[in-house]
Formats: sequence, C-alpha cells, structure tokens
Amino acid sequence: MFIESHINEMYLNSFALQHFRRSFMHLELIQIEREKQSASSLTQWSPFMKNLAIVFDLINILANKIKPCQWPEIFFTESKEILGENLTLTKEVVETAHSHFDRTADDQLIKFMNQNMKLAENAWSHESAIDFIKTLSNESTPDSTKYASFTSLCNIPSVCIQTRVKFFYLFNYFLAKILPRIDFSVPPDISFIADRIRSIRHCILFAVKFEIFSIALDKTANDPDPSNVNFDIVKASAAEKPENTMFYQAYIQLQSTVPWIFRRSANERAWKAKYVGMFSDDQGGPYRDSITRICADICSTRLPLFILCPNGRINIGSNRDRWIPNVFPPNRSIPIDIKSQYRFVGQLMGMAIYTKQYLDVRFPLLLWKQLIYEEVTIEDIEAIDISSFSIINKMEENIRKVKTLNTCNDDDVNNNGDYLFSSIMTELTFDVVSSTGQSYELIPGGFHIPINTANFEDYCMHYRQYRIKEFHRQIEFIRQGLYSVVPWAYMTLFTAHELEEAVCGKGYIDIEMLKRHMRYKNDNVSSPRIQRFWSVFSEMFSEEQRKLFLIFVWGRST
Repeated sequence: MFIESHINEMYLNSFALQHFRRSFMHLELIQIEREKQSASSLTQWSPFMKNLAIVFDLINILANKIKPCQWPEIFFTESKEILGENLTLTKEVVETAHSHFDRTADDQLIKFMNQNMKLAENAWSHESAIDFIKTLSNESTPDSTKYASFTSLCNIPSVCIQTRVKFFYLFNYFLAKILPRIDFSVPPDISFIADRIRSIRHCILFAVKFEIFSIALDKTANDPDPSNVNFDIVKASAAEKPENTMFYQAYIQLQSTVPWIFRRSANERAWKAKYVGMFSDDQGGPYRDSITRICADICSTRLPLFILCPNGRINIGSNRDRWIPNVFPPNRSIPIDIKSQYRFVGQLMGMAIYTKQYLDVRFPLLLWKQLIYEEVTIEDIEAIDISSFSIINKMEENIRKVKTLNTCNDDDVNNNGDYLFSSIMTELTFDVVSSTGQSYELIPGGFHIPINTANFEDYCMHYRQYRIKEFHRQIEFIRQGLYSVVPWAYMTLFTAHELEEAVCGKGYIDIEMLKRHMRYKNDNVSSPRIQRFWSVFSEMFSEEQRKLFLIFVWGRST
C-alpha cells in the first residue's frame, strides 16, 4: 500500500493517505537511522528512501556547524558516479572546505551559483551545472577579484569554493529527486520531514525549487476572458476617502471573482481597465497603469492598511521607504472589511507570481518572512524601527551593572534597582507604544502596574512578544489571500527575498535585459541616436528617473 501511494495520483490526492504517507515515511527514516548505527547498508532501501536519508544526513551537517560532522559514506560513493572521475569528492577535501563556511558565506555562495550557473528558471540541467563547476579555479589561494561582490567569499581559497559548489550541487541533486514526493501542504510542526527541508531553504538552488513550483503553476493556470473593471480616475485622484482609491475600486469589483481569475498564464491580463470618461481601449496600457496606481495606493496613507515604518517617519536608520501593516488594538478584532482588503493584497501578490506583472510595493523583510512561515526576529523589528528595543535594552544593561557591582544581599540589589527605575523611568508601566504611536496594555490593567526589579523580566518578555507579533494578524490575512491564489505548498521552500522578487521583480531596472527585449521601428541598436538614448538612460538617469520613464512609455516600472 505504501508503494502504491507513492505512484498512484489518486492516493496522492487523498488527505487521509497523505497523512499515512507522512507517518510511514517518518517511521522509515527512524528505521534507516537504526540500521545505519548497526552498519547496515542503504542499498536495500528504495532509491527514494536512500536519497531521503542522504539529504537528511547533509541537512544535519548544515544545521549543526558546531558538532563534529558525520559524513555519510554513500554520499562520496554517489558523488563519483554523478560528478565523474575528475570532479569526485573525498571526505578530507569536503571537511576542509566545510570549515571555511558559515551561514553568511553559504548564502553568498548560493547566490553566486544562482547568478552564474546559467540554469533556465524552470530547467534543472545537470550538464549546465557540470560545465559551471569545471570553470571554477582549484587554486589554493583566494580570488578576491572574481568574488568581489561576495565579501564573505573573498578570503576563502578557490579550491574550497569549488568543493563547496560541488557539495551544494550534489545536495540539490539528491533533494530534487525527493521533493515531488514530500508533502509541503502542511503548516509548520506537522511534518518533521517538511520542516527539516524548509529549515535549509536558503541552501536550495532557485532552479530546483522553481522547477517544481512552475509545474504547479502551469497545472493550475487558466485564461478565461478578463473581467472589465471600471475605474474613475478623477475620483481616485482626489481620494478624500479610501473608497475612492483605485485599489478599493478594483477590490469592490473583483473580490467576487478572485482567486480563480488571478491564476493566469505569464503576461496575461487579469482584467481589462476601463477609465470612466476617458474612452480608453485597453490593449495593455491602461491595465498596466491601473496596477501602478493600485500599488501606489497600497503604499500610502490613502488606505488604512499600511503605514510608513518608524524609521521612515523619523528619517533615521535603514529601510526608510518600507511600509508596514497598520496597527490595530491587540484586544480587539480587526474590522471585517479591513481583513478582506488585506486578503485582496495577498491575492494581488498571487496574480503577480502567475502573470509576472510585478507589484511596485515596498514591504519589509519581516512581512515576506511570515508569508512563508519563517520566524520573525528582533533584528527584523529593529530593521524598521531602530529604537524599538533601545529603552528595555538600556534598562537591562543597567540592571546587570547594579547586580554585578553590588556586594550586598538581594534586598539591597532590589532596592538599588528600584532606585534606578525611579530615577530613570518614573512612570514606566506594563504598556507599550505601538508602531503608530498608540499605547496598549501588555497585560490586563497594565496601565496601572508600575515596573520594578521584581517584574522587569516579565515586562521585557511581554514587550518583546508584542513587538514581534505586532503585525502577525494583518500579515496572516495577506497570507490567506496569497495562498488562495497560488499552489502555496512549494512556495514555503522559497526564502523571503526570493518571494519578494517573485512578487515585485528585481527592485531595480535591469538595463541589459531592456536592451535584449527592445524592438526598434525603422532603426537599429547601432544607430547614433539609439546609442545616445542608451547612454543617457544608463549613465545620466537615476534609478527613480528610469522608473518614471518606463511608467511614461509602458505604464509600469517593474
């Protein structure tokens, strides 16, 4: 029955049997681990389970850099057959290379591989990968010129980089064999296997994850006649009320037909834009223009959905152009219409992934991370609010100093600590100032509970918990909308940055790509005026000016 469930699509579509497959697979992994300890061979297992065992051994090595590595012998045996005699790996060279890499270096190496392996987006080519590996130097000295854009790789010996590239290629080779049979349709903490693979999503080459994701996109895409959406751009230009915005006009007219009309093939329009009183015939221009205007509404105060992040409002720190979800009282429900609009934002993201009509929205990393079930950290909050934890960090530091310097008993420490609180923060209570500047209680009655040394740790815990979860509900509704459109299971293999690029594009104008796709009427790329145009566009225009130019001639900047 288990074998049948691996190959029969009817079984794959059964929720009960999907649960059975997950459970059985977990048991097989446990059995493999036991047999490995008794020196039994993996050769008796099916190719799928053998590859799964190899992948899990490699995940354990990647996830536990501190512990001694237990490299699976079968990995090196298989490497000879896959890479060939001249590129085969040995345990010694792999361990040497492994010692040079940390998480940052691995991330940069994967980025380097994605950029330079020349794999088609949806084609996992073994031949292309081998050709790429052969171009890498095996010198024992670093190559700071070749890796100038990857600072963590500049001081690593070239031979170690080549070895690490082989390692990651083999890891992805084995992973690509098992991915189609792993159930990623479950949220975190349900499937041990899915969770372990998601934990190293940053080590999965883009071509590997996109190949399986694009198959799912192709199977679910449909191209019915696009709906007509009437836009009153005069009313939208005034936008005295949220209901007048282009976003809201689209939301009202499309909400009953999504998500299915957003699952369209690449470059297909999801709707036809009719501009009231403008007599426009939408051949693509008004549609692209409407998306640009909708995105401008999303990242604005014209809607109650998003606000400029604190760093942007006080003009300090990084990510000053990022818009965060608006904040709502934590002890009250978010209004139903607002929930629905957040879902519509997520559905627009799904449309962008299908059609590659990218959205010009500027959200922080924490939003993209939550969309793929990745943990939001304190560093993510500080990236959009540099002062978010400054007060409690300073208070914790002062308390530690008092406890370190004080040689008296605990009562004296508490007394000195209370004096510290009374002298620095005389009115500090169990409340928090949100990202909008509003104050909320961290616990019931928190406005009336003063902070002292006895409850300060509890206060810090509640404070950090609030800041990390401040946008959780809002982003959850966005995720519901996104996942209602796209086959989201394999999307959880993408990193936050990859998801952002899938929705928003590269974030900059790719001039070389524009040149490749440019068509000239009664002219050619070699003519003097065309040469002058590209010279001005690439050398004299700022990034913002390039975007404005594209909006003028094409209706979109992404």
